[in-house]
Amino acid sequence: MEHPYLVAFEKRLKDLFDRVDDYLEERYEGLYPLHPVRPPRGATSSKDQDGLFSIGASFSPGFGTRYGKGYVVDLRIATLSHVDPSLKETILHDALSYLQKLLDETFPDRHFRVVKDGEVYKIVGDLSLREDT
Repeated sequence: MEHPYLVAFEKRLKDLFDRVDDYLEERYEGLYPLHPVRPPRGATSSKDQDGLFSIGASFSPGFGTRYGKGYVVDLRIATLSHVDPSLKETILHDALSYLQKLLDETFPDRHFRVVKDGEVYKIVGDLSLREDT
């Protein structure tokens, strides 16, 4: 059983990632062909299950990392085509900048930051459980 404040917070976080997904889908539409088994954008009820992009985050306790606990951001591009690593990095930075803007607007008092922690990008800040999530 999960704490209701955690459930509410992660729902809001998922909504933000859905907005980032929409941003990427609109900005980079047609960049690469979809993986043959991937449904087109809007074909499913979950944005991470269709379209070219899937972006989300999962909690990490951050043991042994510079920033500690946070949500590790994961971006996937659903294509069989070769994706140039520098272009993927550009898309990732674009997504992370937009995510930071949304975090600032949605959680202004939480002081969330999107940081590079080792080889991953992570959302860090005030992760306390409270009613205003």
